[in-house]
Amino acid sequence: MKRTNERPGKGDLLFLFAVILLAAFGLVAVYSASSYNAAVQYGDSFYFFKKQLVGFFLGLGAMIGVSYLPYEKLRRAGLPALILSLILLALVFVPGLGKSNYGATRWIGIGGVTIQPSEIAKYGFVLFTAGYFAKDPSRMRSFRGILPVLGAGIAVCILIMLEPNMSVTMCVGAVMIGMIFLGGASWKSLACICVPVLLAVPALILAEPYRLRRLSAYLDPWASPKEEGYQLIQSLYALGNGEFFGVGLFRSRQKYRFLPFAESDFILSVIAEETGFLGVLILFLVIGFVVYRGFRIARECDNLYGYMLVSGITLVFAVQSALNALVVSGTIPPTGLPLPLISAGNTSLIVTMAGMGLVYGVSRHNAPRETHKIYK
Repeated sequence: MKRTNERPGKGDLLFLFAVILLAAFGLVAVYSASSYNAAVQYGDSFYFFKKQLVGFFLGLGAMIGVSYLPYEKLRRAGLPALILSLILLALVFVPGLGKSNYGATRWIGIGGVTIQPSEIAKYGFVLFTAGYFAKDPSRMRSFRGILPVLGAGIAVCILIMLEPNMSVTMCVGAVMIGMIFLGGASWKSLACICVPVLLAVPALILAEPYRLRRLSAYLDPWASPKEEGYQLIQSLYALGNGEFFGVGLFRSRQKYRFLPFAESDFILSVIAEETGFLGVLILFLVIGFVVYRGFRIARECDNLYGYMLVSGITLVFAVQSALNALVVSGTIPPTGLPLPLISAGNTSLIVTMAGMGLVYGVSRHNAPRETHKIYK
């Protein structure tokens, strides 16, 4: 049953604490991974740490503010959020606005502020999908009813792919399929979606020479140790050097400009080197705890919109964390994707913390376990 005329409760405080703990640990990890490179490049060993600290406090403010929103009022924000996401993704290709780095155009620069639209688009898609399915649950039972979600997801993926950014494209694609599955789509509909997606992967790899080079580097990084295979080799060195207990916090060797993007996409490699297998295990236990509590909050929701919204946000966090770990360990071909709440990058940190604030806000509005009806 649905609660009426009741104040929101305290919510899932353990979930909230785990999220803040991860973001706070990210501050330490970013400083450790970036201090040498920041000192050499900017003359300030705290350069990236200061930026991350600003992002942490802005994200904390966003998380607290969003948690007090009556989340059901966001139902109508789904389509505007999707349209805004598509516009922002398109703006990266506008000369003067789009910012390029290492051959990719993934950022919008306005004055001294830089944002990464793909980080926003992931959650814009979740808002749209949750609102669309909640408006008419029968839509999930037919392939025709799923088509608008597929169209929205494909549009987001195409714009992100053009940047190019295959890792975030994979993340959005996985979240799209995951939300359709959790929404109750039939196995037949899922097969009609998944089979073409799987067939498209080799075609996309063959379409771009740089993707073929990355695939070759993944299969045998030592065949090009100074080119495409370099980053993966350095990551593997860091993982191996960490052994079980690590070399000690702030004592990584690979961060001395051996490992590219040590403070962002490959920060997990530095964490593994400094804290060892044990440290990485604890880190992913906390990440797993956040994912578990997120899906638990979704399960305890007494309405479809809250269930889909929380499931989608939790899926974004879970899929991105898993993909980052797989890339760093050489399990899948290397591609750029931050470890959420940990890697350097204010757009990712702020948007992720705001999303987690929304999940916590839903938990505050959930009825007590003994009095509410679990959505099925």
